[in-house]
Amino acid sequence: MLMLKNLKQLIFSVEMKKKKRERNNNNILLQASNELFIGLNVILWRKRHRLFSLISAVSGCLLLLLFAFSVFTPPPTATDHFLSHHPSAVKKTEVVESNFDMVLQVPASGGTLGRDLWSSSQSKFYYGCSNASKSFQSADMKTHPNRYLMIATSGGLNQQRTGIIDAVVVAYILNATLVIPKLDQHSYWKDTSGFAEIFNVDWFISSLSRDVEIIKELPRNEGKAWIPRSMRVPRKCNSKCYQIRVLPVLNKKHAVELTKFDYRLSNRLETDLQKLRCRVNYQALRFTDSILELGKILVERMRMKAKQFIALHLRFEPDMLAFSGCYYGGGEKEREELGAIRKRWKTLHVSNPEKVRRHGRCPLTPEEVGLMLRALGFGSDVHIYVASGEVYRGEETLAPLKALFPNFHSKETIATKEELAPFSSFSGRMAALDYIVCDESDVFVTNNNGNMARILAGRRRYFGHKPTIRPNAKKLYKLFLDRNNMTWDEFASKVRTYQIGFMGEPKEVKPGKGEFHENPDSCICQANGLKTPQEDDENSKERKEGAEVSDEQQQQPQPLEEDPDWTDIFYLDKELPDVITKQEHTEVEGFFSD
Repeated sequence: MLMLKNLKQLIFSVEMKKKKRERNNNNILLQASNELFIGLNVILWRKRHRLFSLISAVSGCLLLLLFAFSVFTPPPTATDHFLSHHPSAVKKTEVVESNFDMVLQVPASGGTLGRDLWSSSQSKFYYGCSNASKSFQSADMKTHPNRYLMIATSGGLNQQRTGIIDAVVVAYILNATLVIPKLDQHSYWKDTSGFAEIFNVDWFISSLSRDVEIIKELPRNEGKAWIPRSMRVPRKCNSKCYQIRVLPVLNKKHAVELTKFDYRLSNRLETDLQKLRCRVNYQALRFTDSILELGKILVERMRMKAKQFIALHLRFEPDMLAFSGCYYGGGEKEREELGAIRKRWKTLHVSNPEKVRRHGRCPLTPEEVGLMLRALGFGSDVHIYVASGEVYRGEETLAPLKALFPNFHSKETIATKEELAPFSSFSGRMAALDYIVCDESDVFVTNNNGNMARILAGRRRYFGHKPTIRPNAKKLYKLFLDRNNMTWDEFASKVRTYQIGFMGEPKEVKPGKGEFHENPDSCICQANGLKTPQEDDENSKERKEGAEVSDEQQQQPQPLEEDPDWTDIFYLDKELPDVITKQEHTEVEGFFSD
């Protein structure tokens, strides 16, 4: 019995130990599983952390790249300012440019100035007047014997024209006989034409016979040829300057030749001398019959195409752009092309295209000229005669202008090759044909402030103030940059405001300001007893609207006075001291005159 009891206790004890071992094993398994679960969680967390770190790193790099791209890459308007190097797709109702995301909607009819676009509203109040006063001595009373003045002009046709005009005045100041001036045959244009092959010599001599004695060639002195003394005077030399510098030499040598004679006479002279300038310019200087005849034919053919037409002096040749130092968005190719041309002028400073453009010294692109004209109110049906040499990048550059104004003409398109043959090898004679058509046009548009622009602006003022439009480039350049961020009405309104004072109206330029050939105020008189419209006509409202820019524009129309134009880098409208200045670089002085 006792043994059975002990056996049961032993069995019970064994079973309890077995259960205890099982419980211990279960606890170990449970702990192991917990540790395994925790380990797995740690591993997954570490992998997720590395993944997030990788994603964060990649994202950070992308953000840095985007930031660098935005900082160091200029916006389209900074590098592709003005030229779209693919012809713009210009339809009748819009202009599409490849370098802008937005589109400026350009109506075919443009805008309106609220007045006649083809004439000056105030021209009837003014007229040209250049007759000499009673105190003005005639040639037979004041010309000294054995005192001969010779002139060697410089530059292109219109620069030489200014020299011829001033030569007559200088001869009068010195009481000398003027020998027919020599034309420049050695400058950039290499035109071998003499005076008599461009201008009517007999008319020139006879029409000025009361003012100055003029002869065709230097006479002989007791059977021997005179040997003239060659000399040069400073630019903008006044009457006293000539009397001090030249007259003593003239009295001693009897014959003096003034070389490189361009802009060598002051803008500020007494009224009778200014009127003599006008008689030379507007009456005595007449082209030869052959030039006049073909010029008349060109004008008649333009009149057959349209009752009224615009003449545009485009001035967008490669050499012009290179000299100016302007940049038109053509990238490295443009910089290389124009930079290579620019190297021919060793004395030119390093250009700053942005500064030049801000100062209004860059010619507008053909497209910009077209947009300005459309904003002023000239529709797509208007006929345009373009006076221009080889345009930079040719048809590609002209395409936007032609699309805006399809009626696009030049002397080469309205005259035959046979008609142009006697003139085509002579730049001066070809320029004379353009001069005639531009002078006879209803509206003349100039794209720079060179000699042809100034000469024609003054001539058109003298003969009835026919409209002459000069872009207010200082104001317009910002507008062109931002033109696709505004409506057409906003754009056109700003163009019309900025152009107040740049439309060829009377009194735009203050008397005595600017270059005289552009603003011959001494030769323009106001009709007696007439009330000028400035006081009460519709233009008063325009002036008030443009008040914000009027102060600046009072000076801008005469850039030679306050802000010398780059086309005449040395032609500062200031009296020079009676000392010889440093000799100017020949080619730079005369290159971009016409």
